Amino acid sequence: MVHGTGRRIRRATAAEGAGESGLAKLIELHALNAFGDMLITVALASTIFFSVPTGEARGRVALYLLVTMAPFAVLAPVIGPLLDRLPHGRRAAMATSMLARAVLAWTMAGVVAGGGLALYPTALGVLVASKAYGVVRSVVVPRLLPSRLSLVKANSRVTLAGLLATMVAAGVGGLLHLIGPSWPLRGAFLVFVAGTLMAFHLPHAVDSAKGEQRAVLHAEEHPPGHHGLLPGRAAEELAPAGQRPKASLRTVGPSVILALRAMAAMRWLVGFLVLFLAFLLRDDPIGGLRPTLALGLVALAAGTGNALGSLLGSWLRPRSPEVTVTAMLLLAGCATAAAALWYGVVTVVTVAGTAGLAASLGKLSLDALIQRDVPEAVRTSAFARSETALQLSWVAGGAVGILLPLDGALGLSVAAAVLGAALLWTFRSLLRVGLRHRPAAPRVA
Repeated sequence: MVHGTGRRIRRATAAEGAGESGLAKLIELHALNAFGDMLITVALASTIFFSVPTGEARGRVALYLLVTMAPFAVLAPVIGPLLDRLPHGRRAAMATSMLARAVLAWTMAGVVAGGGLALYPTALGVLVASKAYGVVRSVVVPRLLPSRLSLVKANSRVTLAGLLATMVAAGVGGLLHLIGPSWPLRGAFLVFVAGTLMAFHLPHAVDSAKGEQRAVLHAEEHPPGHHGLLPGRAAEELAPAGQRPKASLRTVGPSVILALRAMAAMRWLVGFLVLFLAFLLRDDPIGGLRPTLALGLVALAAGTGNALGSLLGSWLRPRSPEVTVTAMLLLAGCATAAAALWYGVVTVVTVAGTAGLAASLGKLSLDALIQRDVPEAVRTSAFARSETALQLSWVAGGAVGILLPLDGALGLSVAAAVLGAALLWTFRSLLRVGLRHRPAAPRVA
């Protein structure tokens, strides 16, 4: 049965040319990464959150944010530029991320039972290594893209593999925790050791950096009819006589910046909901439900929405990603406002599911815009920098979620106000950028 299941999984990951291009190996590596990260999350949550009263747990999570998230906010902007300087070592970078987490997971296994300060520096190391892997993975996908797949569909496939692995790991981690609080971390150690070896089996194309340059996350105005980056010679032909093209023509363009701002707001919402609802539902469960049941319903809704967004992204193939990402931000804003006005079981579960759907489909739309508007020469750099910006947005949302009073209507009203401001800015940018009604296609500088 195990052998047959393995063969079916391998056929699914290798479909439509993914096996020949090497994308299937990246999908399997990402599933291992998600599995290991979830085991560490189970160990940390059981120690920091579930094992102590609510007031003490909130203090521990606040300390976790201070010791891990604050340094990460300083280190994260360095990840993208650093990876720009290591274009020929991406397999080694992914392997190093896996190996670092294997060592840190084994170290955490010895101190997790006490939940003392020694746990937090290692948690920071795990966080930085995990986010570095996420940036490199986004950079690598275009290098392994089969001719029969779009970038949106390829990213959907990678994301779905991670989600499925996360769901399985949650159950495995819970069973391991029954043996002892350190056992999920020992399991994560084995998973990341396997991931370290698997990273070196990725195709050599991962380390190719032929023709790549650095991208700047800035929306430079381009000549009429052009969005995104222009090749140097084309820029010279379109420039007025006697004027040289600006160096800022190597920017990513207004459409990508529009989507990045909208996605930053949605990623902020996800970070906010994760921490705010975790404490709120534990302290004051909705609808008379038990805290564990309420948290389980919200987590299930968020996971279902995330998976649904990935499926829709590979099926819809939107002709105008700008409209899609704006619509997702509008949907998330409306759901959050409704939950603030009519706080209850249905609205809270709905806002969790909607946030997962919007963030997932919005990210795929952002990927499509980078594919469409950013030439191959700087596309990998654009992925690295945009992913770092989105990770910082999650950190900011989580910080607000831990600082606000545990009042459902108040917290969701603040979130709705933030999304409303971001939505107005996005609508304004959409009117300036306009719509492009043609399918996404890669551009080569």
